[in-house]
Amino acid sequence: MAKFLVQENVIGAKPDETYRLGAGTGAANWLTDAEVGKFYKLGAESRYVAAAAGDYIEGWITAIEKATADNYTIGSVRRSGRMLVTFDGLQATPGTGTVAIGDYVVVGTVVAKDTALTAPARVTVATLQPTAEVGAVADVKESILAAVFGWRVISLGAVGDGSVSSTGIIERIGATA
Repeated sequence: MAKFLVQENVIGAKPDETYRLGAGTGAANWLTDAEVGKFYKLGAESRYVAAAAGDYIEGWITAIEKATADNYTIGSVRRSGRMLVTFDGLQATPGTGTVAIGDYVVVGTVVAKDTALTAPARVTVATLQPTAEVGAVADVKESILAAVFGWRVISLGAVGDGSVSSTGIIERIGATA
């Protein structure tokens, strides 16, 4: 009998939202369908930009429009629900270490602009877990961000060991989930 595994979900997630996308205006900054599935973060007024390794996951691109607005690419961003991802180890040492059920994750190794993903986007175990005790005043802001943009591992997938390059499911836990 097949093993039950939690999967991505669209039903029950908030609807995708439309934003301007990219680093700036003009054809050199316009995006293509190669960006679908990549992590993006709020970058400016009504605009999402590519997230870097170690950034909190604010959303991912689900669609790109061919038309532009205000000389920006227009596309859809999903900011909640569940997502299939590739595990990339630990934030401090990407490519090494394992992920466990309940770990909070951040953006892992990033694929360059205009290069399509060949596997689900990568995540690493966040160095700062939202459940950790705040150690210093400097950690307060980071602790709040980790809690607000919290994505937690809820399935280790078919392999089931959280190893680097295996896949699993993460779920939005933060304040605006």
